[in-house]
Amino acid sequence: MTEAIKICCISTLAEARMAMEAGVSALGLVSHMPSGPGVIEEALIAEIAQLAPPHIETYLLTSHQHAPLILAQHARCQTTTLQLVDEVSVSDLQQLRQQLPHVHLVQVIHVTGPDAIAQAQAVAPWVDRILLDSGNPGLPVKQLGGTGRVHDWLISRGVRDAVEVPVLLAGGLSPENVSQAIGEVRPWGLDVCSGVRTGDQLDPDKLARFVAAVRAESC
Repeated sequence: MTEAIKICCISTLAEARMAMEAGVSALGLVSHMPSGPGVIEEALIAEIAQLAPPHIETYLLTSHQHAPLILAQHARCQTTTLQLVDEVSVSDLQQLRQQLPHVHLVQVIHVTGPDAIAQAQAVAPWVDRILLDSGNPGLPVKQLGGTGRVHDWLISRGVRDAVEVPVLLAGGLSPENVSQAIGEVRPWGLDVCSGVRTGDQLDPDKLARFVAAVRAESC
């Protein structure tokens, strides 16, 4: 059963409130990235993290790859969860776990091919969740999320079946395809950005339809 709905690229306090009122379980807050939408200042990330009640998770999306920088950023933002959008070594993951035992660690795996399954298996013992997205870290300017592209859900299902930690699915989800995505992948959670926006603005109608579609599949 799909349990979590995360709305990413939250850019204002008003968007955070809209998402929470729609019944989502998590807010994605994007810090500095080499590319992609939704980047906001760390001060606003901290403000939204403080606004959210305890039952709403707040995800800091960080492109840092080394524990000291990630730890310093978390100290400034104080979210419940760290979403590591680029590759982080096992030794750095261990340091994060040691220093932040009560913060959830979510490693993003960009599904560019079947090797995503082995990548997820390698980090799964050290994180709380895996998030499958459609970026491409191998490009000259890294794509680390927010592409609006759907990747191969057959590979995503392979990851979901190969790891014991919960898996979130991202990448090109929308009210129109989320039911199919749930049926094919059976993820623990769903993560959406552009699919519930019109232009740069969170769209209340798309948001409501997305949440309703997920809830219908979870019944």
